[in-house]
Amino acid sequence: MTDTRQRLERIARARSAVRDFFARRNVLEVGAPVAGARAVTDPQLESICFRVVNETRYLQTSPEFALKRLLAQGSGDIYSLGTVFRDDEQGRWHSPEFTMLEWYRLGFDHHDLMDEVESLVQSVWARVPAVDRVSHQKLYQEVLGLDSLSATVEQLKACAQRLQDCPFTETSRVFWLDLLWAIGIEPALQGRACFVYDFPIEQAALARLGASKGQTVAHRFELVINGVELANGFWELTDADEQQRRFEADNLNRERLGQPRVEPDERLLQALHNGLPDCAGVALGFDRLVALSSGFQQVSDALALSWDRA
Repeated sequence: MTDTRQRLERIARARSAVRDFFARRNVLEVGAPVAGARAVTDPQLESICFRVVNETRYLQTSPEFALKRLLAQGSGDIYSLGTVFRDDEQGRWHSPEFTMLEWYRLGFDHHDLMDEVESLVQSVWARVPAVDRVSHQKLYQEVLGLDSLSATVEQLKACAQRLQDCPFTETSRVFWLDLLWAIGIEPALQGRACFVYDFPIEQAALARLGASKGQTVAHRFELVINGVELANGFWELTDADEQQRRFEADNLNRERLGQPRVEPDERLLQALHNGLPDCAGVALGFDRLVALSSGFQQVSDALALSWDRA
């Protein structure tokens, strides 16, 4: 048996395990569109634009908006296992084209969904390391000695400067929180598997806000294994007006960074106005899961043909 055959069989077994997992829980698989009429406003994500049938379309960075529209139409619990695209993402654990597993569970909060994510990972990865849970605030206090919920830009910048030379003039907390994650938190998570939950409100993305120990946080989580982000989940925002405000805030940030404005997805906003059911959702990097669980050293080993060989 060739190495290629063994690798492809490993990928196929993981796909079967995922589908069996959701079939046992009566979560329905749906096919989300690969090409959509709108890009995403998130300044950290870049959609790939193309023309087809005299229309401008965007290769989707996630099936999220499509799945939320189906949820608002009464789909019930659903998941998608399919190809997504992100421009400017290539490296050891990144590929411009990759497989995303995304699912939504009605009546779940982010803690319920963390339980299910852990079970899903165990169904694919028999010897997954034991996973612990730590709040974003506690993790930054343990590793960096600062409070991620209340630290000022000056305090965040001073902490980053202690780790490496940081000649940046950015004035947003998000920038410095992200930088500290990359240069301080991720290295400290090598050899560890953990859910990091309840993020600062500036990093809410599409998560709802709520109280935790008297402080307002974003009910969001990430699963990190050996320093690699494997999943990003939310107790989902269902307020259309708040979602509109966040889209506008994204565009203000894009303008500040010299990026083009992106028109918000009005179909998603209409779905929220129609009524998105109370739910939690998560996006998981399927190729990363296959690579980590198989002992591969890079995500390209978990692709049938890597980006540079496609």
